[in-house]
Amino acid sequence: RLIFAYRTSLLLAAVVLVLAVPIGVVAGLAAGYQRGLTETLILRVTDIFLAIPSLVLAMAILGLFEPSLPMAMVAVAFGWWPWYTRLVYNLTRSIATEGYISAARVSGARPTRVMLSEILPNCSGPILTKMTLDAGFVILLGSSLSFLGLGAQPPTPDLGTMVAQGTPLLPDVWWPTVFSSLAIVIAVLGFNLLGEGIRDLFGVDI
Repeated sequence: RLIFAYRTSLLLAAVVLVLAVPIGVVAGLAAGYQRGLTETLILRVTDIFLAIPSLVLAMAILGLFEPSLPMAMVAVAFGWWPWYTRLVYNLTRSIATEGYISAARVSGARPTRVMLSEILPNCSGPILTKMTLDAGFVILLGSSLSFLGLGAQPPTPDLGTMVAQGTPLLPDVWWPTVFSSLAIVIAVLGFNLLGEGIRDLFGVDI
């Protein structure tokens, strides 16, 4: 059951990142390169989302709908994209001053081509590193929602649900809660170590 619960957690992390990363990256590129009104609007919206903790925002969204795994994915992704917007915005601001960016502008390249062909490839290392580190945090957040009854619903195996189901049985029947909790710790620690390895590989600092 733990193995099948891992499948649910990994699916949650993958879907959340697939939904959140493109939105955050596009918004960050637009704010960092276009500047002006576009930058102001995107950054103000980003600040509003960053001011609300991801767990609280996800709980508020799930409170409006029937709890389920797909809704949990959407709710978590809804509050996760601003982190990538801020990351890519800062990277774009720095890269946009490089000489090859100025050369691309002088040669007549469109802003879309400059952002996607010149700036985005140079942001791939930090983005990939953050995605790997975030995967563990998304699993932890998804498990927290399931523990509260707002994530995957029984009989779907889920680590957070298994911890919640085993809690009333403590201390006599301790193994459902203990081993489910250890599984969450191992998943988060594993992704953190993988992220640190990728960060050292690319030589980035995030």
